Amino acid sequence: MLEFLKMDHVGPAPHLEIKFKQRMNFLTGDNGLGKTFLLDVAWWAMSETWAREPLIPHGPPVQPEIKCGYSLRTKESVAYDSRDPANYPSQFNREVEQWWHNPVRRPFQGLVLYAQVDGGFSIWDPIRNNNSGGASQRPEAYHFKAREVWEGNKLCEGLVRDWASWQREDGDAFSTLKDVLTKLSPSEQERLQPGPLRKLTLDDPKRYPTLRMANGQDVAVIHASASMRRIISLAYLLVWAWREHLAAAELKGVDPCQNITFLIDEVEAHLHPQWQRRIVPALLQVMEALTGEHDMEVQLITATHSPLVLASVEPVFDEELDALFLLDIEGQEVSLTQQDWSKQGDVVNWLVSDTFGLQQGRSLDAERAIKAANAWMRGDFETLPENLKSAAAIDAELRRVLAGHDAFWPRWVVWVEQQEKL
Repeated sequence: MLEFLKMDHVGPAPHLEIKFKQRMNFLTGDNGLGKTFLLDVAWWAMSETWAREPLIPHGPPVQPEIKCGYSLRTKESVAYDSRDPANYPSQFNREVEQWWHNPVRRPFQGLVLYAQVDGGFSIWDPIRNNNSGGASQRPEAYHFKAREVWEGNKLCEGLVRDWASWQREDGDAFSTLKDVLTKLSPSEQERLQPGPLRKLTLDDPKRYPTLRMANGQDVAVIHASASMRRIISLAYLLVWAWREHLAAAELKGVDPCQNITFLIDEVEAHLHPQWQRRIVPALLQVMEALTGEHDMEVQLITATHSPLVLASVEPVFDEELDALFLLDIEGQEVSLTQQDWSKQGDVVNWLVSDTFGLQQGRSLDAERAIKAANAWMRGDFETLPENLKSAAAIDAELRRVLAGHDAFWPRWVVWVEQQEKL
């Protein structure tokens, strides 16, 4: 697993350090503070390639450096090796504008998957990829743009062709795909089920996979909604990557990996709330289903803006295995801290927690009206907005912006009634 990253003079702050936990790691914080940056560096630290553009550090005279530490579990033992993480520093060479490892280190010997928010996907497979700089012509890693995930490239047939082939063969690959789709479904009533293969146009010879919708219609996967496309592309690539890894291990006569790290940016992207509160537990179930017989150690590192995602893991969150991290602004500098885990229960409680930092889980107009009402009840008239300078104006605004069952009403109504009795 990836144990830690330490970055000096690269990224959103002069110095950042994060110590990951063994199972689930959640990165939270406002936009632009570095969640995707951390995922990019985590991917690079293990694969020695960049999934997107290489990171360019801060300018001279400072010396940029990235340190990483990872540990492996072997087939013979559940214990991790004792390799010192300090053995893995990397520095930026300004002459050639590249990152260099000094001393040269052994690549991470686990499978690494990186799902980007734009639909792109990267895979590092220590059996199938090569980053040693030797004579091997194998790719250093697999990088698929969103379109290539669906249409394929020289490395992969793509979702449309592979799905259709697996469905025609009706063997283990299709059975696994169906199982993964079931686990990633938004609800018991809305299962993701493959429908029959369909020809779509006169001039296109391909038969396209379809999904059986809740209304009984069979919709071609290329016409599915953004949320369904996100989920089925994740399902396909997880199945594809693991099957190819097993095939490569068999060809080379070696054991499959015992470690897998899954990086995913904005795990909730495009997903309905029904799906948001299922996706992380479902992904853990999928990884177990794919790799269970091989005793795989699975580590998840994901960025999220969703209180529903965090609420969804409350029943399984273990502080020994899992961690929640917050990127924030302190003064003019970005800080990164591990949050003390505390169940919030209701999603609104997550919204107003330190993790998300909202003052209220209401609209801005409602928040403004309630602040004015509280100020009026305290007698703090100087802070009132210009159009809310009287109890009548505040009452009218509350009626405009609050629902009839809002929890603030009893307090305001009781206060108004008390004032009327005076």
